[in-house]
Amino acid sequence: MKNKILSFLLASVMLLSLVGCSGDDSSSVASPSSSQTESSVTDSSEVNSDSSSAADSSKPSTGEDVSDGGFTVDGTRLLDANGNEFVFRGVNHAHTWFNSAAHEAIPAIAAAGCNSVRIVLACGVQWNKNSLDDVKIIVDLCKQYDLVAILEVHDGTGNDSTKVLQQICDYWIEIKDVLIGNEEYVILNIANEWMGAHLKKYWSDAYVEIIPQLRDAGIKNTIMVDAGGWGQNGACIVENGTIVLESDPLKNTMFSVHMYGSAGGSEQKIKSVLDGARDKGLCICVGEFGYYHSDGDVKEEYIMQYCTEQNIGYLGWSWKGNGGGVEYLDIAKTWDGSVLSEEWGEVLINGEYGIKNTSKICTIFE
Repeated sequence: MKNKILSFLLASVMLLSLVGCSGDDSSSVASPSSSQTESSVTDSSEVNSDSSSAADSSKPSTGEDVSDGGFTVDGTRLLDANGNEFVFRGVNHAHTWFNSAAHEAIPAIAAAGCNSVRIVLACGVQWNKNSLDDVKIIVDLCKQYDLVAILEVHDGTGNDSTKVLQQICDYWIEIKDVLIGNEEYVILNIANEWMGAHLKKYWSDAYVEIIPQLRDAGIKNTIMVDAGGWGQNGACIVENGTIVLESDPLKNTMFSVHMYGSAGGSEQKIKSVLDGARDKGLCICVGEFGYYHSDGDVKEEYIMQYCTEQNIGYLGWSWKGNGGGVEYLDIAKTWDGSVLSEEWGEVLINGEYGIKNTSKICTIFE
């Protein structure tokens, strides 16, 4: 827990106030203090505008010189600096709320067989900003334990404001010194689940404005973009992902869908978004998933099986620290990972298609 219990409780109240629900596509996000579902904003013009925007989304074009020996997106595949395909097998770690746990959690995550870890950060919009020095420490720790770091900012979760997305972009540029020079080790996941609404064109238009700014700042890391609809509206990626990718001068952008009860509630839904994105020539991963959530049961074992069969990355939510009624999403009961949760942690780490059986360390660490 944070040292200042009062701050944690205030954050809990703030997040719990956002809880809501909508239809079949409602999604949720597990934070240390809440379970949230997506907003029900709709746009009557969405159908017409989206179909025209995505009409010419066949196969993405090839970009400029991508990076200085870092990760690169090659069609549907993510390649490491040695040119070898890399497939995420990892977990999410709520660093921004539990930064004192890093030196215990990161070694434990590596010992569990993970080859990557998605690190929760904050830019100061909703939670206290993680400083450049703090982010450098966590990145160095990941490198020490042979973990690829996927850095994400959580402040924009479910937020439909382009102003907030711009503030997140500004934060990345502010701390770009931890990104530049670490292209081999760090993936830049711009914003966790930005946009709760199901507005595909609004989602793509916003990222089309943001990505070139990051490139103009000299940031060459592979970029990861979450789906809209609290991360679960995979149609954003399938229908408008190519537009987002084409806005990247380096064409070094991949996508992430989060799978809880909405996106991950059936085998058909799981296959639909993953196959749909790859059919468009896009690189996609499952950036978050659990075995159950407030929006329903999740086919977690099928997610792991299908991702293994198709060489698609997955990252379970989350190592430890969930609260506000979603403690069941804790993978480990202790930061050191000595005890895994039976219904979630044991399946994710030790299952037939779990992390220990399917993870391969990135060749940059060999």
